[in-house]
Formats: sequence, structure tokens, C-alpha cells
Amino acid sequence: MASTRDVAKARKKKKAARGQESWLETIKTVLWAVVIALLVRTFAYEPFSIPSGSMLPGLLVGDYLFVSKFSYGYSRYSFPWSPNLFAGRVFEGQPRRGDVIVFRLPMDPKIDYIKRVIGLPGEKVQVKDGRLYVNAKLVERRRRGQAVIYERDEETGKLFETLYQIYDETLPGGRAFRIYERSDADPGSDNTPEYTVPAGHYFMMGDNRDNSCDSRFSAAYNPTGPGGQRCRQVVGYVPFENLIGRAEFLFFSSDGTADLWEVWKWPFAIRFSRFLKGVR
Repeated sequence: MASTRDVAKARKKKKAARGQESWLETIKTVLWAVVIALLVRTFAYEPFSIPSGSMLPGLLVGDYLFVSKFSYGYSRYSFPWSPNLFAGRVFEGQPRRGDVIVFRLPMDPKIDYIKRVIGLPGEKVQVKDGRLYVNAKLVERRRRGQAVIYERDEETGKLFETLYQIYDETLPGGRAFRIYERSDADPGSDNTPEYTVPAGHYFMMGDNRDNSCDSRFSAAYNPTGPGGQRCRQVVGYVPFENLIGRAEFLFFSSDGTADLWEVWKWPFAIRFSRFLKGVR
């Protein structure tokens, strides 16, 4: 007959075994969660945040959105660390004019940008006196009023007011969305050469037309542009390979007035009305 001490030892071993098994199950669950998250991020949806006001008024600084990775197929930039596994794209789908796309900057593929597709391969794009022309045809726009936006000076950090004119713009094909313009005479951004988009490339522009470094600016053409300064990161034509995916919908938004540790401010900083809002 087993002694009390032997029984206690047996129970202790059994408890230790159950504890070890529980830890192993927890580790397995975490590993599976990581694998599933990586698969979803690589092949389905990837989260991105909006760091600047170049896509105002549709996308605000502090918006977080999901990008569908499968919309245009997969390239090396679809995967973490951009491994050079193959050239071009597989399972490719063609972007449509007006799509809002996250892509890798051609001059520095480590940097993500988000802009709207304006010109397709082989088309001509030009801005004259603030008006957009595609294939030499004036793009329709209608004035919808004006807005005062508070912006932050990058050097001083101080806020200043900017008056924007609001327009509804309708691209060839019928895609309509809202844009901001300071004026139709911004240096550099409102009068450009006529561009012919090369095969396999796209012409991208921000909806905040006088405050966006986009395909209007390249190594060959980078005069005084948005905000009265040269673009530090020029864009030029964007290769099909550099596209990461199409912006689909917002899942979170914060106005930036609450730091991570300021829990008591979170309810006032979060823009609940923007949750699950689709990207036009």
C-alpha cells in the first residue's frame, strides 16, 4: 500500500505534467496565431496607417486601414522583407482608374506611399492652371465649398491655418471623389509637363492636390512644389511590380491628441465615426 508521501509525490508529478502540457498548448496556440496572422497579412489584408495629409479630405492623419493584397496579385513587395524570389507579378489583376493604392516608392522601395491612380499605361496626364487633363481632355470638377484645415509646420511644430477649396472630381470612366486645392497657381504642382505613362507603370496623385508629392514630381522634374518646397522623396511613374494593394476600409482612427499611456484621453481621441468606413 502506497504511503502518504508517495501519494503526494505522485500528485505533484501529475500536476507538474499538467502544467507543462498547458504551457506547451499555450505556446502552440501563440505560434499558430502568428502563422495565421502572417498568412493573412501576406496574402489577404495588410494594415497601414496614414502619416500625412496628402490624401485629404478622404483619408485623415491617424486613420488605419486594411489593404487587399490579392487585388492586383503578388510581387516581391507583397512579402515581408521583399525577398527577390521572382520578377513581376503572379495572379495579377489590373488596377482601375481612381483606385487608392499603397505602393513602394520607386526611388526607395523601403518606403510605403498611398495615392490614387490617375493615369493608366500609355495615357497622357498633365496639370495646367490647376486643372487635370487626361489624354488632353479636361477632367470635370465641381466646387463644393471651402474648409479651414489646421496643419503642423515640420520645422517648428506649430499649427497654422490653411484655407482649402473643396471640389468633387470625376475621372474618365465615372469614378468620383472629393479633392482639396489651396489654389490653381501652386508653384510646381499646378503646371506640369505632359506626361506619357510608360507600359507597365501608373501615374499616381494625392487628393490634397497642392500638398502631395506624387507622380507629378520625379528626378527629372522637381521644382518648388507642395507647400512651396521641393519634394524630398520624388515619385515619378510607379511600376506595376511596386503595388502592394488596394485600400479597402478603415478599421481604426485617432486624432493624435492622446499618447499611448494617456488611457483617460482615448475615448475623446478616437474617431469612432470612421470605423469600418470604406475608401472611395
